[in-house]
Amino acid sequence: MRRTILVLVVALAAILGLGTAVIAVGGGASNVTRARLEKSLPTVFANTYVNQAHILGRHVTARSLHAKAMCDKHGPDVADVGPGGDWVCLMSWTDPQVPMPPEGYGKFELNVHSNDCFTAGGPSKLTGFLTITDTRGKEVTNPLFEFDGCFDPGADNTPTGVFFPSLFAVTSTTLTRDAKGGTSLKVNCGTGAHGCAGTVVASDGNVNLGSMPYRLKEESTGTLRLPARLPPGTKEVSFEVRPTTGAGPSGPATIPVERP
Repeated sequence: MRRTILVLVVALAAILGLGTAVIAVGGGASNVTRARLEKSLPTVFANTYVNQAHILGRHVTARSLHAKAMCDKHGPDVADVGPGGDWVCLMSWTDPQVPMPPEGYGKFELNVHSNDCFTAGGPSKLTGFLTITDTRGKEVTNPLFEFDGCFDPGADNTPTGVFFPSLFAVTSTTLTRDAKGGTSLKVNCGTGAHGCAGTVVASDGNVNLGSMPYRLKEESTGTLRLPARLPPGTKEVSFEVRPTTGAGPSGPATIPVERP
């Protein structure tokens, strides 16, 4: 009797162990991948874009847009796989009436669900606001403001090879002198490939205030210290970004200096 019980316990443990192994294997896999999103999002976007254009009385085709995307989940230190609301996709397309910004793409935020579907929202400057005016002058919902899509969980998962540069930006709105008369500049490196690197040159009119090298990972922030103290009476400082890796702003950023 005791031997029978022991055999049953061992068999049950084996079954539970096998079940745990199956769950672990099954739970470790996800149909949500970077490659599948990069292939699905441009297709859904292009068809929705054509719908919006029709409402506005414009004619474009999904093929003429040549939409392509690069997607990332929660920064460079997280694997690009699995559902979640932390997916970001950079996407470019071609429409003569809607030119791309200098960096060449728009940023879309995705909430990707475990059922292989997603909800995407893009930059309003490129895709429009919540409502648009149709050809009859009526305010209607903008289908491109936020749109849904799905992908085939069994679709090809090979990399697309689409890459966009990270955009380096100056985020300080004012400059403040510290006790030693120096000041610092807040900067940011956005989503993209290979991060940001280069030099920021500071000037007050024709007076060069020095250069500051930078190197940041994508989706990170940093602080650059001006190499020299600001001259007395400085009211504003211009910062010219000279990137060697990634993209930079199209022109200098001029930032006022707070009074002591």
